[in-house]
Amino acid sequence: MIAEKIAKKEAKMALIGLGYVGLPIALEFARKAKVVGFDINQARVDMMRKNIDPSNELEAKDFEGCDIHFSADLNDLKDVNFFIVAVPTPIDQHNLPDLKPLLSASKTVGKVLKKGDYVVFESTVYPGCTEEDCVPVLEQESGLKFGVDFKVGYSPERINPGDKEHTLAKIVKVVSGSDKESAAEIAKVYGMVITAGIHQASSIKVAEAAKIIENTQRDVNIALMNELSLIFSKMNINTYEVLEAAGTKWNFLKFSPGLVGGHCIGVDPYYLTYKAEELGIHAKIITSGRAINDAMGAHLARLAVKKMVANGKDLSKARVLIMGTTFKENVTDTRNSKVADVVNELKSFAVNLEVHDPHADAHEILEEYGYDLVPEITGKYDAIIVAVNHREYVGLGDDFFGKHFTNRGVLVDVKGIYRNKITVADYISF
Repeated sequence: MIAEKIAKKEAKMALIGLGYVGLPIALEFARKAKVVGFDINQARVDMMRKNIDPSNELEAKDFEGCDIHFSADLNDLKDVNFFIVAVPTPIDQHNLPDLKPLLSASKTVGKVLKKGDYVVFESTVYPGCTEEDCVPVLEQESGLKFGVDFKVGYSPERINPGDKEHTLAKIVKVVSGSDKESAAEIAKVYGMVITAGIHQASSIKVAEAAKIIENTQRDVNIALMNELSLIFSKMNINTYEVLEAAGTKWNFLKFSPGLVGGHCIGVDPYYLTYKAEELGIHAKIITSGRAINDAMGAHLARLAVKKMVANGKDLSKARVLIMGTTFKENVTDTRNSKVADVVNELKSFAVNLEVHDPHADAHEILEEYGYDLVPEITGKYDAIIVAVNHREYVGLGDDFFGKHFTNRGVLVDVKGIYRNKITVADYISF
């Protein structure tokens, strides 16, 4: 059986896509099995061969003791028997699923697929995508018959970038297969590295659906908090103080307002609403939540502008600083960062704008979003927006902000980390 052969290193595994998800999985398996780490980006492959994680999530020591060969050469996949596909599933400019990376990866695997091989997809997709979209590509490229010549499974990724506690091995792994035999074998393979336990879903569609509602649930709940913050701001009530009071009840769900970006929470719900529309269902709660969350960046910028105007500032001469531009704290990942919405809205008011982030790559930001990062925070500002609560920012107080504010400066604190701590500026938070 395939699991036994992998454990004995009589069969090889391959990870297709070595980003935030794929590389940690590849290295975890490579401590127990022979692994090919495959990525189409040769520059990234060269970095990983030197024990460097291009995503800056892993350290050099994480590569040690791993039986892995990094490659961008298709020929290195020809003797692989168990493929795990972990490529991004983004949305396009119309918020529609963009399956091009996933289908391209399926073509790559299909070119080297052999009888008896397994293919497991980890990319977040709508229910049905694996069997309806990916399998036909595998069949077409390989000339093999699904279910007869090769098996397919789905095991949703649950990696949380920047989280050093909930690592791959410590998170219960959901697995599924195209039949009972494949599901059992796939469970055994993942059981080699997962210590938290395996949950075997009844079908591939169930596993796909489970993944997509994990992030949809968070998105909807955060949208509720954001909507509450809009209401409470009109009442001159601090939302975080309300949440603290409500949170004293044992069954209160502890979500907070904020910018919802990143590759998962800000994207995955659109895969579900897309499929729902195909079925004639308008997912009102999900789409409403998305609309609220997508609008928060512009709202945040307008909060700062309104307060500056109220304080008598000339917007054409005003200096504004944004602190943080990654999609969440303490990571380098800027994918689908909603701070870009804050930047664009502020630019529409023609203010003099600077953006700082100790973790983001300035080249990536310029290339993806069209604005520069300042290497240091200098001078004085009429408004400072702390958009991301990086560890470098959390401990700051009046000593820091006092040096960088003009008279009647405005501090917009998205995550409420400076509440009741700042006296040198007009303080605003959600």
